[in-house]
Amino acid sequence: MMEMNRNTSLAWKYHDLTKHSYWSVRTTAHHLDWANEPSPFKVYPDIKPRSLPENFARPCTPALEAVASVGPEPSGEIRPGLDELASLLYYSAGVTKKKSYAEGEFYFRAAACAGALYPVETYLVCGDLKGLRAGIYHFAPKDFALIQLREGDYRGALAQSAAGESAVAAAPIILVYTAITWRSAWKYRDRSYRYHFWDNGMIAANALAMASALGLPARVVLGFVESEVNHLLGIDGEKELALSLLPLGHDTEAIAGSASQESLPELNLKALPLSGSEVSYPSIREMHEASSLAGSESVAAWREAAIKIETPEPAGEVFPLAPSSEELLPDEAIGEVIQRRASTRRFARKAISFAELSVILDRATRAIPADFLKPADAQLNDLYLIVNSVEGLPPGAYFYRREDRALEILAPGEFREKAAHLALDQGLAGDASATIFFMADLNSLLEGFGNRGYRVAQLEAAIIGGKIYLASYALGRGATGLTFYDDDVTAFFSPHAAGKSCIFVTSIGVPGKRPIY
Repeated sequence: MMEMNRNTSLAWKYHDLTKHSYWSVRTTAHHLDWANEPSPFKVYPDIKPRSLPENFARPCTPALEAVASVGPEPSGEIRPGLDELASLLYYSAGVTKKKSYAEGEFYFRAAACAGALYPVETYLVCGDLKGLRAGIYHFAPKDFALIQLREGDYRGALAQSAAGESAVAAAPIILVYTAITWRSAWKYRDRSYRYHFWDNGMIAANALAMASALGLPARVVLGFVESEVNHLLGIDGEKELALSLLPLGHDTEAIAGSASQESLPELNLKALPLSGSEVSYPSIREMHEASSLAGSESVAAWREAAIKIETPEPAGEVFPLAPSSEELLPDEAIGEVIQRRASTRRFARKAISFAELSVILDRATRAIPADFLKPADAQLNDLYLIVNSVEGLPPGAYFYRREDRALEILAPGEFREKAAHLALDQGLAGDASATIFFMADLNSLLEGFGNRGYRVAQLEAAIIGGKIYLASYALGRGATGLTFYDDDVTAFFSPHAAGKSCIFVTSIGVPGKRPIY
């Protein structure tokens, strides 16, 4: 019998079901039920929160340096304490701003999120740390606190679920990211499964940058057994889904399997309901199940997959990225940039320089430490751009030749209206200086990784997109993530992009009011 992850017709079924087209978004009868909007916070009413220190470490590493770095080598003993953990949680998934309105208070998070619905939850599995006992905890961003779910060291059980992945087995702390589907599905319905990984990727981009600034080895891990992680955290795997792991730090010796899954009692912890009622979207549960791994042997085999993306020889003029001067590389610390980051709501149709665009592309597309990338500096998503207004670069459609650090022009011309149309008729993409389209060869990814390749494509694109956010804000520019008409994007960039699928879109530029002509 074929393992479900290898039945890639299921991923294509979901992908095709959730494509946007001009007509699909105009013929829907879906309306937002504001009275039933889900809460963005998970609350365990019967467990007293343990407050995290608010005078946590604030590293001075420049943002552009942190964004580009893969962090220190995992060797020797690198054990974060509670202060470092608090810093990383705050700048990756914490509440950084709060605004009061007549309807109540709104809490802004450190990382961008589609629709500001915040489906992603953060848990941590740790050994004894300076200031924190070993256990499994849930991070409560509103209270900036930890909720202890289990007492004791369960890292061995988590390493077992990850088939002995070295970064997990040697980590003092492993963050586990999950998504509560109803938060996104309230607005985005079946397409929400894509958004889960977009939102996870944005948080991971911040976490990787902060880990580097704090001197902590970190690695994104997608190979694990869902059922075992669900059991550890006490989540159901249907309404709340395990997405990824992020081990932090390094111990001199790998932890032993100190707790077997069979010996762990069930966690039946009460959590407050998110809203009055929930609507179920079976397609999301089916896609998650179809891309799940059944056991450690499946995880180990999955991790051995090697995907090679071939880049064709250039057919158009090539523009090497512009060199950056010291004046262009501000030294603002990564935490300060995250603190003021937002999603740009208006672009002024002004130009950024080619040097600025070059810095953003270069820093955001450096290697990502991840168990699905081989070699370590590989990249599975291709970047296509519509350049509207960049000084020193003709307007037009481009392909980013990452290995050459150069842009290849595919079609010169003025494509502001086309950019806006492709991004679900959102004017932001046309008003921006440039709009970046992430595109992946899903045929190759699904052939190599099975259905889990769909998760890989979404998460990698969003991590790079999150780095683009941070690099743009470090330069005093703006950025925003957008959705898109799937097949129209492929058609526009074809024949170069023929056979590829659009995964994610980010616009960058100068924030401000659009000029009136």
